[in-house]
Parts: sequence; structure tokens; C-alpha cells
Amino acid sequence: MKITDIKTFFVDPGVTVDLGDTKNWLFIRIETDEGIYGWGECYTLLDREKSIAAYVNHIGHYLIGRNPLNIKHFTTVMYEDYADKQGAMDYFCAISGIEQALWDIVGKWLNTPVYNLLGGPCRDKIKVYANGWWEGARTPEEFARKATQVVESGFKALKFYPFDGLKQTYISKQKEQFAIEKVRAVREAIGPDIDLMIDVYRILSPLYAIKAARMLEEFKPFWYEEPIAPDSIDDLAEVRRNINIPIVTGEALYTKSDYRQVFEKRAADIINPDVCSCGGILEMKEIAAMAEPYQVIVSPHNYNSNTIGLAASLHVSACIPNFLILEYFVNFKVRSDEISVGPLNVEDGYISIPKGPGLGVEINEKALARYPYRDFVNPAVRSRCDESS
Repeated sequence: MKITDIKTFFVDPGVTVDLGDTKNWLFIRIETDEGIYGWGECYTLLDREKSIAAYVNHIGHYLIGRNPLNIKHFTTVMYEDYADKQGAMDYFCAISGIEQALWDIVGKWLNTPVYNLLGGPCRDKIKVYANGWWEGARTPEEFARKATQVVESGFKALKFYPFDGLKQTYISKQKEQFAIEKVRAVREAIGPDIDLMIDVYRILSPLYAIKAARMLEEFKPFWYEEPIAPDSIDDLAEVRRNINIPIVTGEALYTKSDYRQVFEKRAADIINPDVCSCGGILEMKEIAAMAEPYQVIVSPHNYNSNTIGLAASLHVSACIPNFLILEYFVNFKVRSDEISVGPLNVEDGYISIPKGPGLGVEINEKALARYPYRDFVNPAVRSRCDESS
């Protein structure tokens, strides 16, 4: 079996994620001379989708004519020979989508789900937490109402960004108090038994991250995600030593070497690699295996569609013993269902692992054409006058 073609597809997700931006999804379809094809999905960010697609197309030149079963060899030589061991986010997003599509092909060729090729499932259903649920909320009371609706729909865990809108590494007393009040309102609305995750989105300095965490401790957050920028693991370890909330990091880390520093320096309790940006399915499984002897658990990041990216995440989550919970964007469901065959549905806070061969999810290619690439303006890019606000 040989690879004959690779195609890319942009899809407008049809929503504005209320974090100040949105993005287009990027899907990959790899075709073979035996008529078997595979789907993959690349992680994207606003205004970087086309650069990631360019990587896919360039890497695709080296994919044509190869055997799709040789997944590990291909991803290794692409990093060593093509990227010259100088990978960046856009490269890792591209190779992740390609890698997923190759696994989809292999699973279909063998007529078995991908998780059966990774050691077999450790569980039959995957617990998920809700993200993207607060669109339109501005006040603590509005966040509380939205959170109540999510819990009433069956979710047992939810995440949000109380510090949204900050860009500087420091925080004023007024903005700090506003963030605390949002968390207080949500916790009081959902009660003590629902897991509440706090994502700081790599904004604060260690000083302010520690200060904010101590103010949040009374609300019993399930975790404290990416409190500072990921480029200093030593600083992250300092934050972890000084607070009483589990630390999460990983969505902006892309290699096993990056994660090795996290583990060795005891900088996090939980890691959240994204299968659409960390190198793909096998790479995420290997990262999870590295975490095991350090007693670090894995909660995959999943700011992707609820189709291929979600399916790939489910397959890895099913196979790793140290899995905790998976991210799920509720506001991506409508468009995801419109473009997929056999949607992945949440029932009582869980998703059953796919049963079909490969990734177990198919994309309706005709439906993709109805939602082409859409240009968005990034409102988060500051001007000089914004710095005084």
C-alpha cells in the first residue's frame, strides 16, 4: 500500500469562542493506492491556520509514495531531516494531523479501532469536562447562570478563564477581585460536588500567580492551569511549591524533551498535551508513559473540533493508565455534527470510545464545502495605547 495524495480542508466552526478570538479548523485527508483513506486534524490558532496548512503541504511532498504503516519512521525523519530538529508550533500541528490520518488508514486496513493497536483500551468510556460554555457572559451572575446550564446538561466538570482579557503579567486589585468574584459565583451556583477547573492561560508572573491561587483556594478548584508562560519550568515549579491547588501544564509543550523538564523539576501535577499539536497519537501515548513513574496524570487538551481531533483524543485516553479527564468544547458540537458521520455524543459527562475501524469517525466532505475558510480579525493584538488600560 502506497500513499498517493494528501489534501487539506479548512472549516469555519460557526461560533465565536468568547475568549476574544476564534479560528478555522484544519482537516487532512490522506489517500492510498488501495482506496483506503485516513482523516487527521491539526491544532490551529487564529491567523496561523494557513501557515500550518503550508507545512502540511510541504511535508506531504515527502509522504507521497511511502507506506502508511511506517508511521514512527516517517514522523522521526521529518523532525530530524525536514525540520532539522528545529520544530515550532506550526510544524508540530501539521505533523500531528498527518500522523492521525496515518493511524486512521492503518486501523481501517486492519479493520480495528486504533486503540487496539496501542495496547488496547483501559476503559470503555472517557470522562470529559465542558469548555466554551459561557459565551455572552460578562458578570459573575451571568457566568453562574451559564455554569448551571452546563451542569444541568449532565457535565460533572467544567473549566473557564476568570482572568480573561489580561495580557500583562501583573494584575490590578480591581481585576483580581473581579476574577475572584466570577469564580465565587460559579462555585456557589454549581455546588461543591462539581469539578471546577481554572485556566489562567499563561498570563501571570509567578508572584501574581501565587497570590491569585491563594485567593482561589477557598473555592476548591480542581486544578490551576498554565498560571505562567511555559518558557520557564523553574518558575512554574516555584508556583507549584507555594500553592495548594494542582498545577496543569502542557498544551504549549511539543516534545518529550519539554516534558522531561516538567517531570524532573516536579513542576506540575497534571499534564495536558494536545493530540493535534504534540506530534500525534503515538507521541501523546509516549509522553503519558514518561509521566507514569513521576506520578503525573494526563488530562488531554482538546481545543479542536468534536470530530477527528476529539476521536484521536479518545483513542489515546482509552489506552493510557494515568488518564484523568478530557477537554470538550460544547460550543463546537453543532458544526461538528454537521460535518461528521456518526457524531461523538456526551452522555452524563462521558463519551463512549469509538467502535469502528481506524479513528471510528468519518467526515462528510461535501459538508465541508458549505463552511469554507473565514477571515477573522484578532482583537487580542494590542496597540500602544492599549498598554495604559
